[in-house]
Amino acid sequence: MLHLKTEAEIELLRSSNQLVSKTLAELARIIKPGITTLDLDNLAEEYIRDNGAVPGFKGYNGFPNTLCTSVNDEVVHGIPSEYTLKEGDIVSIDCGVVLNGFYGDSAFTFAVGEISGEKWRLLDFTRSSLEKGVEQALAGKRIGDISYAVQSHAESGGYTVVRELVGHGLGRRLHEAPEVPNYGRRGRGTKIKQGLVICIEPMINMGTRNVNQMKDGWTIRTADGKPSAHFEYAVAVGPDGPDVLTTFDYIDEVLKRS
Repeated sequence: MLHLKTEAEIELLRSSNQLVSKTLAELARIIKPGITTLDLDNLAEEYIRDNGAVPGFKGYNGFPNTLCTSVNDEVVHGIPSEYTLKEGDIVSIDCGVVLNGFYGDSAFTFAVGEISGEKWRLLDFTRSSLEKGVEQALAGKRIGDISYAVQSHAESGGYTVVRELVGHGLGRRLHEAPEVPNYGRRGRGTKIKQGLVICIEPMINMGTRNVNQMKDGWTIRTADGKPSAHFEYAVAVGPDGPDVLTTFDYIDEVLKRS
């Protein structure tokens, strides 16, 4: 069942998602070789609580931390640890908050120091795959239109799309209907209606699309050990088109200055 949101609810969701965006920008300030993923987690939790919210992931189905920090061949759901980021790493950071009863949820993949051109291209294609998906979040279209747009753009770059993990609806719960796969066929799937709020989150691999779950029960890695990237927006379907509740502007501003 779809939970369509009122204008007032969408504004509350915007506040939650703006806080996630600002949290990720705070992390962007300190991401560099020598920082541990647990350092990032501690900063994020402090910032979220200082801003009147609570971490959305901590304790969710037993997840132990505020952030998912996934490095290099880790696709998603990496658990923050004493792992020290190294020059040339990429790290996907997925962050969630609960503010005024509504969830915010976004992800961004960061370069650690100088990375290879090959990794930059993966990041650029994954982010632009997300943008292509957002363009299809229009009332009257179907979820498959979003899925197809993400998949076709990613594959046009020679990349593969993870199929076991998908985007989702967002609201008072972190995961609501409908599921939003990053692969599919145009004209298929749930009909998109005004007031729908969804998270679109391409997970794109440099090599095989196949993934494995690690023994910790959370971390997902690529089966061939090649890098993966992940970007995520929360998007409301508005009367005039997609209304992106998240923003990467705060992150881009920090990275531009650094």
